[in-house]
Amino acid sequence: MPMMPPHSLDGTPRGVAPVAPVASRTSRARVIAAASFGNGLEMFDFTIFSFFATTIGTLFFPSTTSYGSLLMAVAVFGLGFVMRPLGGVVIGSYADRAGRKAAMTLTITLMSIGTALIAFAPTHATIGPLAPLLIIAGRLLQGFSAGGEVGAATSLLMESGSANTRGFRVSWQLSSQGGAALLGALFGYAVSHHLSPDALNSWGWRVPFVFGLLILPVGFYIRRTTHETFSDETREVGALREVFVSHRRMLVLGVLMTVGSTAGMYITVFYMPTYMIRVLGMPSSSAFVSSCLAGLILLLVAPLGGLLADRIVRRKPIVFCTKIVSALLILPAFFALNHSPSIGTSVIVTSLLMLCMAVGGPAGTLLLLEAFPPSVRATGLSIVYSVGVTVFGGFAQLAVTWLLSATGNPMSPAWYMIGCSAISFAALIAMREVPRETTR
Repeated sequence: MPMMPPHSLDGTPRGVAPVAPVASRTSRARVIAAASFGNGLEMFDFTIFSFFATTIGTLFFPSTTSYGSLLMAVAVFGLGFVMRPLGGVVIGSYADRAGRKAAMTLTITLMSIGTALIAFAPTHATIGPLAPLLIIAGRLLQGFSAGGEVGAATSLLMESGSANTRGFRVSWQLSSQGGAALLGALFGYAVSHHLSPDALNSWGWRVPFVFGLLILPVGFYIRRTTHETFSDETREVGALREVFVSHRRMLVLGVLMTVGSTAGMYITVFYMPTYMIRVLGMPSSSAFVSSCLAGLILLLVAPLGGLLADRIVRRKPIVFCTKIVSALLILPAFFALNHSPSIGTSVIVTSLLMLCMAVGGPAGTLLLLEAFPPSVRATGLSIVYSVGVTVFGGFAQLAVTWLLSATGNPMSPAWYMIGCSAISFAALIAMREVPRETTR
C-alpha cells in the first residue's frame, strides 16, 4: 500500500490548514473589513439599544410605572446574551464544517433580520401584544448570530496571512467593537439631542437601527467576495463532539481567562455611565464623554496592541503584564472617582483601564486561537467567548447593581472587577501556550 506523502501538493503539512495568500494591501483590507463588519454591527446595536432602552420600554412594554417598562426592555435585551452560547455551538461548528465565509454570511444575514425586526416593529399602541414579541424575536436572532460571529470572523483574521502579522489582523476584532461603540454613542446622542421628545418617541429612535441596516449590504458583499481560509483537509464533521472530548480543559480555562476582560469591558464601557450618574451624582455629559473615550481608545490602541503581539515571541507575558497593571489600577481608579467626581477624573480613569484592555486584548485572543487546532478553532473560540460574555458580561451590571444595593458600598464595582481579575489570572497561569510557529 503506497504511503501518503507528508505534505500536500502545495507544500503544506497534512492536517494543517493551508493559508490562502494575501497578496496585496487591498486584499488584507478586504479581509479585515469582512471580519469587522459583523463585530461592529453587534456592538453598534448593543450601544443603541442601551441608549434607547427607556424609549423602547415605554413604546413596546407598557406598564403602570416607567420603571416596570424599563425593566422589561432591559430583560429583553438580556435575552440576546442567553442565546449567545447556543449560537456559539451551532454556528461555530458550522464554520468548522462548511467554512469561515459560509458561517460569516449566515451570521450577517441573521443580524440583518434581527435588526430589521427591531427597526420596523409597530408599537404596542398599534398592534398590541404582538409588538413586544417582534422585539423579543429580533433580540433572540441578534444574540444567536453574535454567539457564532466572533469564532468564525476571528479565525478568518488569524488564518488569512503570515503568523508574524496575525496579531495586527486579529486586533481589528476588538478595534471594530470600539469604533462601533463610539459611533453608536455619538449617533444616539445626536438623535436625542436634535429631535424633540415627540419626534424621538415617534420615529427618531429607529434612525440608528435603520442606519445599521443600510451598511449591511456592503458588509454582505465584502464577506461573499473575500478569500476562504478553510480547507477540506481540516474539515471536522464532528467538531462539536471533538472540542468537548479532546479540548475540555482548554474550554474551561478559556472561559475563565475571559472573566476579567469581559467584566472589565462591560463595567467600564457600559455600566460606568450609569454608575457616574446614579451613584456619584455626576452630570450626564460626564457619562457620555466616558463612553465615547472608551470606544475611541479601543479603536485606536487595539491595533497597536496587535503590533506589539507580533513583535514579541510569546503571548502570555503581554497578557500577564496588562492584567496585573489593570488589577492594580482598579481600586485607585474607583477611589479617585468617589473622592473627586469630575469629567477630568472620569477621563483619566477610563483611559487607564481601557488602555490595559486594548494593549493586552489581541495577545489574549491569539492565546486562545492558537490553543485550538484549525479543525475546531471556530467552535472552540465561539463557545469560550459566548459563554464568558453571557455569564460575566451580560450579568455584570446586574451583579454590580445588587452588590451596591446589598452593601451600600460605592466601591462594590471595584471589588467585583478585582474578583473577576483574580479568576482570570489563575486561569492564565494554568493555561499552556502553544508556540505560534507550530500553529496555522
